[in-house]
Amino acid sequence: MKSSILSGVRVLDFGRHIAAPSCAAILGDLGADVIRIEKREGGEDRWLGALFEGGEGGMFLQNNRNKRSMTLDPTAPGGADVVRKLIEASDVLVHNLPERIEAKFGIDYNSAKAIRDDVVHVSVTAYGREGPYRDRLGFDAVGQVMSGAVYRSGWPDQPVRTIVPYVDFLTGMAAANGALAALFHRQATGEGQKVEASLLNTALLTTSAMLIEQNELKADRVAALNRGQQSAPNNIYRCKDGFVLVQVVGDPIFRRWIAAIGREELADDPRFRDDKSRGENWEMLDAIMTGFCEVRTRSQALGELSLARVPAYPINSPQDALDDPQVAAMNMLTPTEYPGLQRPASIVETPFRVGEAEAGFARRPPKLGEHTDQILSELGLSADEIAALRDQAAI
Repeated sequence: MKSSILSGVRVLDFGRHIAAPSCAAILGDLGADVIRIEKREGGEDRWLGALFEGGEGGMFLQNNRNKRSMTLDPTAPGGADVVRKLIEASDVLVHNLPERIEAKFGIDYNSAKAIRDDVVHVSVTAYGREGPYRDRLGFDAVGQVMSGAVYRSGWPDQPVRTIVPYVDFLTGMAAANGALAALFHRQATGEGQKVEASLLNTALLTTSAMLIEQNELKADRVAALNRGQQSAPNNIYRCKDGFVLVQVVGDPIFRRWIAAIGREELADDPRFRDDKSRGENWEMLDAIMTGFCEVRTRSQALGELSLARVPAYPINSPQDALDDPQVAAMNMLTPTEYPGLQRPASIVETPFRVGEAEAGFARRPPKLGEHTDQILSELGLSADEIAALRDQAAI
């Protein structure tokens, strides 16, 4: 019989936007009871990129799967008592609020620990808890620009950031890993734990190879659009009906590539003896790959390269990604009914499998305050007490 890994674990999610909410969503995927705490009018991330008039956006739907929602103003009369009851009844608290706000709400680590000694407290910041930038606000792109990633993307005279918030999502995964490690530690010792993650730390991890090379060799590399600089051919190429990515990395793939294009003589050319040499003498190899692709359709080019086991992939549009047979085969998109949507939302499943344990999408994202009364009742409040909190604008 399958079991949920985090069954019986309760998580309070005071997060907003992506990093902290995605951390809590992963814990929910693993079976935790996740309670999203929002302002009475709804968090700003709920309405960003609305999919229908007055409705929720796609990022909210993705990052708030497997959660219940309650509204709460911790600063209103009765609000602090509700926060105390929530922490008493919870195992993990997750947030990405500024320090002054977490202290104002009474959800900083010291306050939470005073209420529940074994609490696992997970906080996500933009820059970390120390240093001159600690109090600054920031979104995903600050990690991209500070880590060197944007400098190395696009053109030398026009840096380009990716529109995909990979730093946010990877920080959420890092925070979830920290939460799981802290829960494992608590199971062994009975002790709670403070877990910290930051966008900057995550972003530096993604550019670590560049940073190590720069520190050691002072390579001073600059942006080269889509071209990989440490092997070749490694670029995006235009076919007759669209673009493909081709990545020739390592000697075995290089030998298969030259056989596929009928240029076996390149194997004896000293300019192309290894990845480093091929990266430095990329122009000829890039021109050969360009000529190969421009007279073929994407299907033809990909077919020939795949037959030779050369890594090559189509440049998918978002619709192409939805229609991709590999995506369908992996069952990664879960059609999810949601009030107000004309068609089911395609919620992406948690990006890992855990053997025979239950993990993944189980509950649609919540409407604002959908479970407020239910949760307060579970905390022992009567109907009259709940009504009084509503009259006091605490919920």
